[in-house]
Amino acid sequence: MVKAKNKKLGILVGGGPAPGINGVIHSATIEAIVNGMEVIGLYEGFKHLMQGRIVGKQLTITDVSRIHRDGGSILRTSRANPTKDERLLETCSRTLIDAGINCLLAIGGDDTAYSAYRVARYADEHMNVRIQTVHAPKTIDNDLPLPEGIVTFGFETARELGTRLVMNLMEDALTSQRWYLVVAMGRKAGHLALGIGKSSGATITLIPEEWKDREIRLQEVVDILATTIIKRQAEDKPHGVAVVAEGVVEQMFKGDLDGLENVERDEHGHIRLSEVNFSDILKDQLRKELKAIGMNTSIVNIDQGYELRCADPIAYDIDYTRSLGEAAVNFLLNEGSHATVTIQQGQMVPIPFAQMMDPATGRTEVRKVNTDSFVYRSARKFMIRLTEADAEDEILLGKMAAQTNLSLDQFKAKYGYLVGIAPRPF
Repeated sequence: MVKAKNKKLGILVGGGPAPGINGVIHSATIEAIVNGMEVIGLYEGFKHLMQGRIVGKQLTITDVSRIHRDGGSILRTSRANPTKDERLLETCSRTLIDAGINCLLAIGGDDTAYSAYRVARYADEHMNVRIQTVHAPKTIDNDLPLPEGIVTFGFETARELGTRLVMNLMEDALTSQRWYLVVAMGRKAGHLALGIGKSSGATITLIPEEWKDREIRLQEVVDILATTIIKRQAEDKPHGVAVVAEGVVEQMFKGDLDGLENVERDEHGHIRLSEVNFSDILKDQLRKELKAIGMNTSIVNIDQGYELRCADPIAYDIDYTRSLGEAAVNFLLNEGSHATVTIQQGQMVPIPFAQMMDPATGRTEVRKVNTDSFVYRSARKFMIRLTEADAEDEILLGKMAAQTNLSLDQFKAKYGYLVGIAPRPF
């Protein structure tokens, strides 16, 4: 690899924070400077580029020498999207070109990758100027379509911290004899919720992939949680922690939410899903369900996610991101462009944007939890929930019914659809 000539690197961060961002900035900056590149840290993603301004600073090795240990982002971040308007693409391209930035490292998710690709493509097609781009994939949701077994940076730190917090809740639940309902981040996939739930030993974890592609009914989610609580009560254990991925509400039948109170609606009366406080809704509906069958259960709901995003990275993410940042710059120095950089089996492997996203929509296929995998089946075995095996256990079902104001027949008629011994009510 020959040292760079006339290469100027811009680094920006888009989307939500994730532990390890500073690790990428750290190693990318050092590798670029050592190889003769000037490095400009661009603040708040594409926000200021869209306004025709370079807002940031020239980075030095001194600036970044210890930042890999810290959470957050020294360049901050934003969700500004230049792909919404051709004029914004032109402004971003022109601003980068005028500043002499001909290499761009975009740290973020699929939206950030697509924005970088579109800006560079605009510069090439309309201004006849090449801007090399490379993307470092990050999200605590772990839902980018990377090869099997390759996690997005930030996920492992978020899982570690989330697990520790849920472990504390497990102990609190036992001590205070109550239930906690934790809704974990993951709008499209359940990787984080499942990782936290299994690692912490949570009583039950629900993820949207369990329902495959069919719409999820709110009452079914409530019934699954209710029967878990009843089953624990029948074992004289009136406590536990349920972890639910927020993606469950994204896949929910919208009609089940329409009749609810205290949810924000648009000018047409439609519920704003992005503003739905799912944990509040789920707790309220679960408490009503339990009260209706004669159970008085203390439930506390907690939303978990924001406190995980800017945590100091654990060793895994520090190690991974220091390699990832260096790999991204090496890719650019070797005249690469328009790819997401990954580390696979100890080697740098770039994945062309064209293989990851539909250029027409800018969207990548979301990587879902594989519910046919051994890992997921193992997680299910550790959960306390009503199972098909329980359907044949009249003694257990009788003990569960005895915790409620329902007879055994009424109990089976009401909840039996969960295990195939009664017709589905919807």
